[in-house]
Amino acid sequence: MSLTKIRTVDPGSPAQRAGLRPGETVIQVNGHTIVDVLDYKFYTYDARLELGLRDGDGSVRTVVLEKAEGEDLGLNFETYLMDKARSCANNCVFCFVDQMPPGMRETLYFKDDDARLSFLMGNYITLTNLSEREIQRIMDLRVSPINVSVQATDPEVRRMLLKNRRAGECLDIMRRFAAAGITMNCQVVACPGLNDGPVLQRTMEDLAELWPGVNSVAVVPVGLTKFREGLCHLESYTPEGAAAVIDQVEAFAARSLRERGTRLVWCSDEFYLEADRPQPEEETFEGFGQLENGVGMLRLLESEFHSALLSVEGDEEPTSFTIATGVAAAPTIAKLVEEAKAKCPALKGEVVTIANHFFGETITVAGLITGRDLIDQLRERELGERLLIPVNMLRHEENVFLDDVTIEQVEDALGVTLVPVEQDGGALLDALFDVDWDDGGTVEWVPCGDEDDEDDEDEAWDDAYEEYDGEEREEPAPAEEYYRYNPPRGRAEREGE
Repeated sequence: MSLTKIRTVDPGSPAQRAGLRPGETVIQVNGHTIVDVLDYKFYTYDARLELGLRDGDGSVRTVVLEKAEGEDLGLNFETYLMDKARSCANNCVFCFVDQMPPGMRETLYFKDDDARLSFLMGNYITLTNLSEREIQRIMDLRVSPINVSVQATDPEVRRMLLKNRRAGECLDIMRRFAAAGITMNCQVVACPGLNDGPVLQRTMEDLAELWPGVNSVAVVPVGLTKFREGLCHLESYTPEGAAAVIDQVEAFAARSLRERGTRLVWCSDEFYLEADRPQPEEETFEGFGQLENGVGMLRLLESEFHSALLSVEGDEEPTSFTIATGVAAAPTIAKLVEEAKAKCPALKGEVVTIANHFFGETITVAGLITGRDLIDQLRERELGERLLIPVNMLRHEENVFLDDVTIEQVEDALGVTLVPVEQDGGALLDALFDVDWDDGGTVEWVPCGDEDDEDDEDEAWDDAYEEYDGEEREEPAPAEEYYRYNPPRGRAEREGE
């Protein structure tokens, strides 16, 4: 069955108005063959489209439609990719999937290594399964940015780490991408004694030569579970080893800042926690472009929380709570809760650190805590009226934990309402004070200045709007090719996803 076959058509969409029907297969757009979602998104960006469609009986028809440039057609297909996801061809010595216990849901064992998911979903890819045709298509369609798991630029070391004879081609492919204007964000999973030290230094130097094609590099420590029987022997970082990596990366980043105006390379928060060093200041992270790799997450959480706390009046009486989180984040969360209590003495709650018994206690991030660990470690505690957890403990857009325990099962076992909280300092503060914006909120937010300041601020906003009203407003610059895939969206729309 073709995966470019239309499953549904959105009501009121350009596709419905043009008469497209479920069951038809999109075979061409403006003369270009449609293989998958990249072709589809790129070639349907234009305002006037000529679609080649094949029906179930094999008959072919052509439909011409017009829409706004960048407007979605309103077609839904059998899979998001309009194709099967490409699996990983490597056997990485540090692969987390290989360290999963048996008996979990089948989808958790699938290793994707798909350039389309890198661009569209932010997944990291190793480049080892790209054909020459796919490399050329990425450059032709300007599929950018993409995220690359580099690990090492030394070909022999990378082949050893990935157990793939093509692993040594990575840097050559990246050079081609950089020359074609493709932006790359990179990741290095650091393994003590394998790709840190001199190997890491070479990796940073090689990637810096590709700047600005290489936009950022995150160095993260290897994660090791207790399920490593029969796998390559690896060790976790010691405090001394973590400190050495930080010193090496920060020295390189300081030189890069002088030479390029960007630090380019950052260590993840986990390195600083392991080394018992304070997290870098907010400006160090240059816009927090590597949050998905845990670079600057705790500092950003603190900054957002402090900004929101300035607007709390302090005489609220919210319901009591417990926050359950991982070993890594617990000290930071506890400090923020104490700051909120100092502002609002009626706030009643505590932070409980959950050890990861499921994967092993070397795993300290909150996102890998299971429902069973929550139940087992909280069953005998007084939890108050609400149990707050980071939303990333749950599978994306689902109400289940990694071990398939559901929110409802945790609530039944613990006798408390479970509240998932977004990874955002403002959202955390709202959760502490039991604010539900859908119901209008329960906390009174007050201005930080006096009434005169507030009037001046209102006038400034009025002036700003007047400045940009009317026919003299400059038209925005033409959209870059990036927007053929990603039409510009507002923050509210992004946060609603």
